[in-house]
Amino acid sequence: MLARLQQFTTLSLFCAALAWGVYFGRQGELVWAVAGVALILLGYALFLAVEFILLARLAQSDPAPKPTPAQLLRAWWAEVLTAPRVFCWRQPFRSRAEPNFTPAGAEGRRGVVLVHGFVCNRGLWNPWMARLCAEQIPYVAVNLEPLFGSIDQYVAVIEKAVSHLEAATGTAPTIVAHSMGGLATRAWLAACNGDHRVHHIYTIGTPHHGTWLARFGHTTNARQMRTGSDWLTHLARQEPPTRYAKFTCFYSHCDNIVFPARNATLPGARNLHVPGSAHVHLAFQQEVLDEVLLGLRRPSFSAVKPGVPAAEAT
Repeated sequence: MLARLQQFTTLSLFCAALAWGVYFGRQGELVWAVAGVALILLGYALFLAVEFILLARLAQSDPAPKPTPAQLLRAWWAEVLTAPRVFCWRQPFRSRAEPNFTPAGAEGRRGVVLVHGFVCNRGLWNPWMARLCAEQIPYVAVNLEPLFGSIDQYVAVIEKAVSHLEAATGTAPTIVAHSMGGLATRAWLAACNGDHRVHHIYTIGTPHHGTWLARFGHTTNARQMRTGSDWLTHLARQEPPTRYAKFTCFYSHCDNIVFPARNATLPGARNLHVPGSAHVHLAFQQEVLDEVLLGLRRPSFSAVKPGVPAAEAT
């Protein structure tokens, strides 16, 4: 569903830009032609800029390291370049380019479940899937549907992926989750007694304690991600204190979707700060992938103190 929606959006924008450019170009209005095409194709960069301005203002009261103007500018530019690759190419047109990889003879190899976030699909993970396949690491990348349903509805999707890797490898898989996918993973842990069925969980820019920006979302899953929502409160109350030792939480002071930055951390988890990274771009930082690949070779994890004070459990 999402792939078709993003195909329609992407092609509509290109057609609108082409029509505008041709019309005003034929009228000899080259300034209007160029300005209109630029606004249609690059207008999203203005919305991203507003997000960065908002996060900079809220960062003043956050215990995470304060981003410098230069870091914010570089993070904005990286997100400007990353967003169209993800939302206009990989997800709409390449979501099936990298099939799940559970080869025969995978017994004993640690597998990976890849869980995307809000308004995304498995195409987000294409660079990850190519690398995992090259390393002969089994993986399953899910599609979380319904697109705008409750996060609780994604439990069955994750359960199916985990069960598949358990059967294929005979070992507990690692889960790597971006953004809302980390909340779906926590919901799966609570619903399916998953603590002993997973090796480790990595969350990348997950709004564990909600995000200020979600106040503008009105879908069911967006409302659940509002800071202090009833859903987040109920989820946290179900979780034993020891569960967070299973988590490594990557967060950034330049995350333009999940802010304040501390909201992407958990108390007692390995909270790893990735400086200068925007929300989508954070998923493609080399240090994030390297840490996950290293973790796949670890027999076990021990909790370490967070790098910054984690937000209190809701």
